[in-house]
Amino acid sequence: MSTKSLFAQHALLPQGWTQQVRLHWDASGSLTQIESGVSAAATEQQVTWLLPGMSNLHSHAFQRAMAGMTEMAGDTQDSFWTWRDLMYRYALHISPEQSQAIAAQLYAECLRQGYTGVCEFHYLHRDPQGAMYARPAEMAQRLIAAARQTGIGITMLPVLYSYADFREQPLREDQRRFATRVDDILGLVQALEPERDAQTEVGVAPHSLRAASLTQIRELVKALPAQRPVHIHIAEQMKEVQACLAATGRRPVEYLLDSGLLDSRWCLVHATHMTPQEVSAVATSGAVAGICTSTEGNLGDGFFDLPEYLAAGGRFGIGSDSHVSQSPVEELRWLEYGQRLRLQGRNIASTATQKRVGDFLWQAALQGGAQASARPVGQLSVGYRADMLVLDETHPNLAGLASEHVLNSWLFAGNDNLVRDVYVGGRQVVQNGRHFDQDAISAAYTSCMQELRKL
Repeated sequence: MSTKSLFAQHALLPQGWTQQVRLHWDASGSLTQIESGVSAAATEQQVTWLLPGMSNLHSHAFQRAMAGMTEMAGDTQDSFWTWRDLMYRYALHISPEQSQAIAAQLYAECLRQGYTGVCEFHYLHRDPQGAMYARPAEMAQRLIAAARQTGIGITMLPVLYSYADFREQPLREDQRRFATRVDDILGLVQALEPERDAQTEVGVAPHSLRAASLTQIRELVKALPAQRPVHIHIAEQMKEVQACLAATGRRPVEYLLDSGLLDSRWCLVHATHMTPQEVSAVATSGAVAGICTSTEGNLGDGFFDLPEYLAAGGRFGIGSDSHVSQSPVEELRWLEYGQRLRLQGRNIASTATQKRVGDFLWQAALQGGAQASARPVGQLSVGYRADMLVLDETHPNLAGLASEHVLNSWLFAGNDNLVRDVYVGGRQVVQNGRHFDQDAISAAYTSCMQELRKL
């Protein structure tokens, strides 16, 4: 089996920054050997700063097309719920071809910023009239095609969406494209089985406790093959918490915890509003909290209880969700800054063993993102995917830096994109800041948006 290699003057290995590192990977894109303290050969490719790529653990790709289009005040107080109404109307018009064009643009942008994998929380299953496509997995396959077109890794999560609210309220007319039952989702998982490969995984996502009953969720998880990921929106807004209390007598996270279903397969997206008891129990369960700070800020969700969660040993990752940002740097920076604003302190995301905030945030999010993706990613180790970022050593922010300051400078100093090159499964997909298929992807997206903006 053929192999490839790359030499880095500094590489971020699990034990920290390591000098003079050569990495080898095979034709499948898995790392097969890592040598440190070695000398570079004159003929091999050499870089200065090399680190693992980040997993984006929460994405609704179609929402990239409406980013920036909802920032206008209405006649009443705007909220997540008024934004949601606009999103529903937009979703009714997107065709399979447009969905692929939008996703390809998004995924190329994510790659250029440092994401090398994405968890696609996909609920746009039906056609605009609400009928299933002749090929029920049509829309999901379009997104997988976009991932393969761009080279990003993908965890596809077909979404169970049966109800409009608690107490099994029927779906609204503008939710008709989302309608699914447990059998529909299991059928999609089966239909997508041939798509699974070294860069593609398939799990499931009950949309929320509003949109799927606990009975349905239990049935779905029981039927899902072992080790497949399960993602869910939960406790994002206080209105949801209050509705859950009214319907069940328990808060959303408490209600899910009491089901006994929660374990390390799960990713709880947002989990913004939790009690101290819920924070501790989620951390103990081994589930990942999926924090999406740019979207949570955009929609006015609130602040995740990060220091309390970390103190309890909780795992977290980051996602770009509605894609008002495609930058892991921005997600992590505002995760920390949100806590500073909430607590009126500094350097919140740190531990007794890792006091550098940038280092802690990047490495913790790598681990949580990998777990939520259910893919062997997130670290430069033998057996893991060769998903790697090369930072631009010529940028002034990195000039003359010692390795222990690189992540802090990258995350907290300035807004330039310092990602120069990106590899996914050992394949270079971004070189000198440009995606290899950027022109064709941008042209297709531009054409798509010209059509959608006529609506």
